[in-house]
Amino acid sequence: MRLIIYTGKGGTGKTVTSCATAIKMAEQGHRTMVISADPAHTLSDAFMIQGASYDQRLVLTNLTALQIDPVTEMSKQYDPILSYMAALFSAKGIDETLAYEIAMLPGMTQLFSLLKIEEVERTKSFDAVVLDMPASGEALRYLYFPKLVGSIGRKLTGLAGLFSGFARIFQPLAKIPAPTKDVIKSEMDFLDRLDALADIIRNNEITSIRLIANPDTFSIENAKRALMSASLYGINVDMAVINKIMAGSSDGYYAKWASYQQSKVEEAKANFYPLPIKEVQLYGTELRGIEMLRKHGEVLFGNDDPGKIFYRGKPYRFVNEGTAINMTVQVPFTEKDDFTIERYGDQLTITVRTPIGQIANIVPLPIATAGMKLAKAKLLDHELNVLFEKAVSPA
Repeated sequence: MRLIIYTGKGGTGKTVTSCATAIKMAEQGHRTMVISADPAHTLSDAFMIQGASYDQRLVLTNLTALQIDPVTEMSKQYDPILSYMAALFSAKGIDETLAYEIAMLPGMTQLFSLLKIEEVERTKSFDAVVLDMPASGEALRYLYFPKLVGSIGRKLTGLAGLFSGFARIFQPLAKIPAPTKDVIKSEMDFLDRLDALADIIRNNEITSIRLIANPDTFSIENAKRALMSASLYGINVDMAVINKIMAGSSDGYYAKWASYQQSKVEEAKANFYPLPIKEVQLYGTELRGIEMLRKHGEVLFGNDDPGKIFYRGKPYRFVNEGTAINMTVQVPFTEKDDFTIERYGDQLTITVRTPIGQIANIVPLPIATAGMKLAKAKLLDHELNVLFEKAVSPA
């Protein structure tokens, strides 16, 4: 299965670009699903479909659209977990209706749109998925979320199983319901799916992120942060799209805007190098409906297959240097004072300070570094070089 994820600032054209890509892939014979994780009914608006719903809808031959509703997805697939979480809140005196709302933690929309990808891969129901990510600088955190939650969840599940017997003994005193077998089974299934999803997202032969921006400072900076996040999380970015570029004009006012935007396009090319950049001029009418979306797809890809990988990067590299190992991590748009690294056993935590807060990545280290110490770290040309050396035994 091919997974293409479009992300960028709100209003840059993520949804229409996702739909245009999906149409072109479907018309080239790929069984394609386009998924929106945006709370608004954006797919219905883009395709001009009446009667929006959260069910899968066949838009064209080979093309299915799906708007994710986290409450519906959670209820269908993990009702035992949701009910148990609500029961925990209710035991604390919180109204049951409100308890269900609280149980739907922040990020569930993104998480369940991603779990739908795992379902598609598991059932082999589609050849490709195009995902329209929410308009948020935090969106890419949820691509890393399955790896992090799966790792922590396994440890917590073991503890939950150990203490569940004690919980039943003390339940009458504590007034807190103990997890049932159904809850524990649902939780294990949930963690298994997160593991499978993490494998899909980390596989650069399957998954690509594509950045969407307009020729303005705000959306380009947002895309730069997304590129940095993707690099840290080890997810391949294979393209950037600059939408809504004004054509030249004899009118002084519009000519000034066109000139300014062109300078921003050149700035984006420098910032996103060596990614291929697709430039799309501002259309003369609203970009909606199958025909306009089909035209947008032709402008973007021409005779190319939208599903191909347009660029392959190497987020991490390990090189043997005698008895030492040098690890290189791509960290674009980061200054030398903006990062910290810490080692915990066979994992390396890299924390980067950004305008949207801290981004942390946990990098698994090769077994060869087990007997080594972290000797030094140096940032050069947006590459973080970390040197591991063999620990010297005291004489």
